[in-house]
Amino acid sequence: MGSITSTIPSWGAELRGPASALRAKEEHAGRHLRTDRHNRSVDFAQHQTITALTRRDITDFITSERVDWSGRLEEVAFLQRVWPDLDSMPSTDNRFPNAAGDIWQHRVNNPQDWDEDWIFDDHRFGLRNGTDELFVEFLCQMLHPVVRPNAEEVRRLLTYFNECLERDDWELVEVEQMSGKPVFEGRRREAVKSPTQALELDHYERLGDPQVLRDHLRRVDRDLKNDPPGAIGSSKELVESVCKTILDDYEQPYKRGDDLMELYKKVQAALGLNADAVKDSKRGSEASVKALRAMVTTIQALAELRNAIGLGHGHPDRSPALTRHGRLAFNSAVAISEFLLDTWHVRRRDEDQATGASGR
Repeated sequence: MGSITSTIPSWGAELRGPASALRAKEEHAGRHLRTDRHNRSVDFAQHQTITALTRRDITDFITSERVDWSGRLEEVAFLQRVWPDLDSMPSTDNRFPNAAGDIWQHRVNNPQDWDEDWIFDDHRFGLRNGTDELFVEFLCQMLHPVVRPNAEEVRRLLTYFNECLERDDWELVEVEQMSGKPVFEGRRREAVKSPTQALELDHYERLGDPQVLRDHLRRVDRDLKNDPPGAIGSSKELVESVCKTILDDYEQPYKRGDDLMELYKKVQAALGLNADAVKDSKRGSEASVKALRAMVTTIQALAELRNAIGLGHGHPDRSPALTRHGRLAFNSAVAISEFLLDTWHVRRRDEDQATGASGR
């Protein structure tokens, strides 16, 4: 499991004694450990929503697929990412003062002492019966770039973990990136999608590099609860980036200082968003015009909302923006961005078909 360092911790110094006497002591301790460790009393978590069945399915998958749960880290180093107080947790081996010591002895010094999946049934760590937050944090650390650099393996594990967690209304979502690789957080599933999942950017084939849009969504996700003004600012910038992407595709110029409304009007002209939106239907066209006007109003309100209580223009006072204001800005930005991206792709597809027909 993981890379093994040759450095022996200070609490392992006593193990440099005669090999035969030491081995006999280890065998006795190992037999005691396997019994004692699996029969320790457990403090069951209250309000546990990730069921024992889901936890069992995930841990069985890790075991059966021979997934190295500590990745490229030694087990002690990995566990300290989830349990920073590992040096204060109790030892099951009276030769060592804490959990870090007995784990090193039985998984690094003598790795055959404990099974590869020992962590799942060690009640000190509560992966079977501990809190939901603890369980998903363990899974998130398994997927962390520092622990698991292989992107394909991360995707495979993430897919299976979320398939299981979905049954209990939990999920692992990307919240930031480290050197271009995703970092995940566990959270309860809501009725609406999380910001990072709100736009299916991979479905838009004309988006050569959707990373800029993903970055805006990630910042909204990061700031929505803890920094609503930041979420408002990122929501506005999301729409601005969508507009600039479309204008670049049509080779339509815009100024660096163009505000949101100016960018939208240029996109409106490029995409032909007008009163003839619904062909051969007067009532449909009228309804479409009203919807488009509402969109323009929404965009204007979004810009005003950002200017009034967002981060823009260097407000000297603390913003009164709340999470609900941030969510309003974000939902408006997603609706507009999705409409513009969809319309852009439909228009380009129709143009390509028309060009192909005229060439025949």
